[in-house]
Amino acid sequence: MTQPSAPAPVLSTGAGAAARAERSAVLDGWLAKVYAEAGGTTDGLALVAVGGLGRRECAPRSDLDLVLLHTGPSSAAGDLGARIWYQVWDAKFALDHSTRTPQEALSVAREDLKVALGLLDARLVAGDAALLAQLHADAVAQWRAQARSALPLLRQLTHDRWKAHGELAFLLEGDVKESRGGLRDFGVLRGIGFAGVADGPRPAVRGAHLTLLDVRDALHAVRGRRVDRLLAQDRDEVAELLDLGDRDEVLRRIAESARTIAYASDDAWRAVERWAAPRGTASRRPLARDVVEQNGEVVLARAAVTPRPDPALPLRVAATAARAELPISHATLEWLGGFAGPMPQPWPAPARDALLTLLGSGPSMIEVWEACDRYGLVVNWLPEWARVRSLPQHNPVHLFTVDRHLVETALHAAALARDVDRPDLLVLCGLLHDIGKGLPGDHSVVGAPIAAAIAARLGLPPAEVAQVEKVVRLHLLLPDTATRRDLSDPQTITTVATAVGDASTLGLLHALARADAAATGPAAWSDWKGRLIAELVRHVDRALDTGVVDPPPSPAAALPVPAGLPAVHLDEDSVSVTATDRRGLLASVAGCLSLHRLDVVTADTVTVDGVARMVCAVQPRYGGELDREAIVSDLRRAVTGDLPLAERLAARDRSSRRSASAPPRVVWQPPSAATDATVFELRATDTPGLLFRVASALEDVGADVRSARISTLGGAVVDAFYLAGSWDADARGRIEAAVLQAAKTS
Repeated sequence: MTQPSAPAPVLSTGAGAAARAERSAVLDGWLAKVYAEAGGTTDGLALVAVGGLGRRECAPRSDLDLVLLHTGPSSAAGDLGARIWYQVWDAKFALDHSTRTPQEALSVAREDLKVALGLLDARLVAGDAALLAQLHADAVAQWRAQARSALPLLRQLTHDRWKAHGELAFLLEGDVKESRGGLRDFGVLRGIGFAGVADGPRPAVRGAHLTLLDVRDALHAVRGRRVDRLLAQDRDEVAELLDLGDRDEVLRRIAESARTIAYASDDAWRAVERWAAPRGTASRRPLARDVVEQNGEVVLARAAVTPRPDPALPLRVAATAARAELPISHATLEWLGGFAGPMPQPWPAPARDALLTLLGSGPSMIEVWEACDRYGLVVNWLPEWARVRSLPQHNPVHLFTVDRHLVETALHAAALARDVDRPDLLVLCGLLHDIGKGLPGDHSVVGAPIAAAIAARLGLPPAEVAQVEKVVRLHLLLPDTATRRDLSDPQTITTVATAVGDASTLGLLHALARADAAATGPAAWSDWKGRLIAELVRHVDRALDTGVVDPPPSPAAALPVPAGLPAVHLDEDSVSVTATDRRGLLASVAGCLSLHRLDVVTADTVTVDGVARMVCAVQPRYGGELDREAIVSDLRRAVTGDLPLAERLAARDRSSRRSASAPPRVVWQPPSAATDATVFELRATDTPGLLFRVASALEDVGADVRSARISTLGGAVVDAFYLAGSWDADARGRIEAAVLQAAKTS
């Protein structure tokens, strides 16, 4: 096919509204020229842009969505379309195209929601303006006429998309287009607005949409191709292009924007529900003092709307809404945000009670808290909240930003209220336990005085303020100790009991540890971790009650010695080995388990009279069924040195390399950390066979590993090793060098 060819346009790779407008103008001009050269006219023919170009939102690598409208013979329109499409393809653009009459376009739109939404944004590029104007008017009228059937389908598609792509505000590597709160949801909001069911997007929502468009522009420029998922390795360059300072600010802007759009989506879909409900007389039902329900939403009673409202009124409204499992109306939130005064200090008891009621209200509390935060109410209650709002977490084990994690922890803490003697302090500590994140230093230590200051401002008595401070400061003590220390060592129990001080605080710490893990994500908890923490709590509680430190015996010490060696036993989540002691035994067992995709989470070893007894708690790395016979067989060969572990692990590791995000570190613990042992922690990136390599290195330098605790969180590990005896500085230096070298090898 020979025809004149308009030179391919050169598009800006910049980010921002001006760059998008420039790209749209360049594409419009080029496509108009292509249309004219292909034989397009202004009578009964029109080249129409939909999608990103239709909205003038082209990213640097966006595809083009074009429709050739015609009223004449299909064959002639098809030939014209082919001449246009081939030029677009020759210019290396991704293209979604169709050639239709207005009637055909409307017919397809009745069956295809994507087409229907696209026609709402249709914009003339070249040709007959009246033809498109009539189609657009007809498309909007048709959309409104079929809204009662189309909107439920659109809602189902939207929920399916959210389920597939997750919630953008809380993803470290979210899809800025498809995830909940992303660009696609803004298009859905516009569709609901076109249907006349709800107002169009508000200014804050439009601003959030522009932020996500800017991020997508920068992402296309950085990656050099059409992509909508922001990966960790791209954040620095995206931040630089958007002049945002650092990678955390990129995630924070995305989270804020996504939450704004997601909240608007929830509100719009509630409007759809009210619109679709059977018509009836509006009713008002009293819920609490100054609070009523009207048409499924919480609103203020007329008597509560005064020039100087009670400062506690927003908290009382929020608590009532959460307990009634109802949303607060926009108008009420706007009024409260604009007229509610600052909280007196200390808080009056009704305000404090309302906050605790809100936190203990169950799952509905999350939506109410988010709504109050959208309108500035939470910062009025807790000014410290502004610093942690949308603050990103850096470990992929976390599902939520810091602020949402705090609210989720309070929610899970409320479910454990019957397990503690002060449920009010438990939910408050859940809300405040990570308030120090984002500040220099250990967030537990840094956050403790901040939490204490908040508790004092709420009006708690000094003794309770001190308890809140202690719980926040020690909130990682139980999980860290249970997973990184030898629970059969009396010194472990003594150290924890001394730090905790009383049974009430111990109960709060135990419940908070469970709530914190549940709010973090499924990777933060496991049955073995729960059992370890519960075991630690039992023995610390006994020590606090009686003064007797009686830790459980080492699991390895309890193993019987059979007549025939080696003996191997595999349970659901543990492996026990009894064998003639030899150098490299721990490394051999760890390496064999790694070959079978079993992660070692604890390892206890005891050697008496030349017989080594070892118990390892294990969990499958990827889930699934275990080949128990193969594991037992290979373990027997491994402990006798007949299994070529190094070669098989090296071959396996070459196919599953992982780049380390930070260099490994060795941290030596003080002598008081253990009885008759020296403890060090290895902090490194998790890689297959890591314990095998480290145990081999320790044995090569003559270190006797009494026990080990393997703690994995996301892609990182903190492995604690108990070395029998004491080690001087020179010996520690040799051990550290060997361990670091082993940890770097992958």
